[in-house]
Amino acid sequence: MSQTVTRALRILAELGEGERSLDQLAEVLGVHKTTVLRLLQSLEEERFVYRDAGYRYHLGAGLFALSGLALEQRGIRRIAAPHLAELNAATGQTVHLAAYEGGEVVYIDKFDSRHPVRMYSRIGLRAALHSAAVSKVLLADLPLPERRRVVAGINFTPHTPHTITSPEALLSELEKVAVQGWAQDHAEHEAFINCVAAPIREVGGRVIAAASISVPDVLLPYEQVLDLLPQLLATTRAISADCGRPDHT
Repeated sequence: MSQTVTRALRILAELGEGERSLDQLAEVLGVHKTTVLRLLQSLEEERFVYRDAGYRYHLGAGLFALSGLALEQRGIRRIAAPHLAELNAATGQTVHLAAYEGGEVVYIDKFDSRHPVRMYSRIGLRAALHSAAVSKVLLADLPLPERRRVVAGINFTPHTPHTITSPEALLSELEKVAVQGWAQDHAEHEAFINCVAAPIREVGGRVIAAASISVPDVLLPYEQVLDLLPQLLATTRAISADCGRPDHT
């Protein structure tokens, strides 16, 4: 990737964290302000960034259209949406849809809980490969050599005392997930969140996405989150059927 493109992408990523001044962006990139200004001017022309009256830069409206197109290109999102909305309404809990893309697990849809306690997650955010239930579902479907390769490259950051912290332990967990057909995050990524996830399969049986229910423990204890699993599995089977996968209930 060219240095110019890399710098432009770094600017967008930095602005994704919040507004920045020219000086701040130059410091982050480690280059002279005139170099950053040229990049910003090009990004402004395409409406990818805009400058406010205080000469601070923000992400621009041009990204709205791109993000919308990116989501539209994921057909599974359109197929799954009515089923996930129904699951969200029935349980009242946060429901996610995630996909494995380019070695990462990314949230591609989200239905918020009706309760005032909300999840930090958002569409487009990456899920931790070693601690998120959706990640376990998606990694468990990879061919074993690829699964081992991906696991070998994970940085096993211990988010909570329950986080899996070794390749051997994760590979063992993924084998279990592959056999049982669902995964859990028992306070592994956030100490107060429990989650169950299940696979969505296309006609050939390959897992193309994962759906999950995530619940803060102030709303439901872990055991009651597991009680939601049958509803989740029924939902993922229905989505898989809409994708052409026979219902093997």
